Amino acid sequence: MSETAVPAQTSPTPEADITSALGRRSVVLVGMMGAGKSTIGRRLAARLRLPFLDADIEIEAAAGMSIPDIFETHGEPHFRDGEARVIARLLDSGPAVIATGGGAFMREETRNRIRDKAVSIWLKADVEIIMKRVKRRADRPLLQTEDPVATVSRLLEAREPVYRTADLTIGSRDVPHDRIVEECIDALRARLCAGAPSAQPTTDGISVTP
Repeated sequence: MSETAVPAQTSPTPEADITSALGRRSVVLVGMMGAGKSTIGRRLAARLRLPFLDADIEIEAAAGMSIPDIFETHGEPHFRDGEARVIARLLDSGPAVIATGGGAFMREETRNRIRDKAVSIWLKADVEIIMKRVKRRADRPLLQTEDPVATVSRLLEAREPVYRTADLTIGSRDVPHDRIVEECIDALRARLCAGAPSAQPTTDGISVTP
């Protein structure tokens, strides 16, 4: 008598759980310049098998000029208006991982759109980490001051209360990028998939609470 092979049952991965729970929503990374939004965003998008979109790159493409040139030619208010329009378009384009500029989340209109169409993650970095990462770059319009450290400290003090309203907070520090990505995956799954069947059946009775 021949035996019919029974296909092995495969459990959904944490990444699959997250993308299923997201539906048409995106994951939006917010935080200061130098927090690692683009670097972490690319790796997170690869893990989730979603497109990665960098809002700053999209803004430059739409304007046909660099962000420093936009600031110099048209001023920051003009840039912020364009930034809000671009982020609105990206949020409407379907699920993706989106990295935003440091000031984008400060605009209430943009925060409301992100709240409605995405899950937001604040990559929280302190002044020392930020300066270590941005000091060699000359393309940061807001840091073209006599005292960049004081500027970053002032921006961080003003922005942190707003960043804190993001759905999730992950500390950005000097550890391997994949560790930060793993923490993002864990936090997203805890928030989005609580109450869903566990990918790995357990008997310890522990449940994940968003």
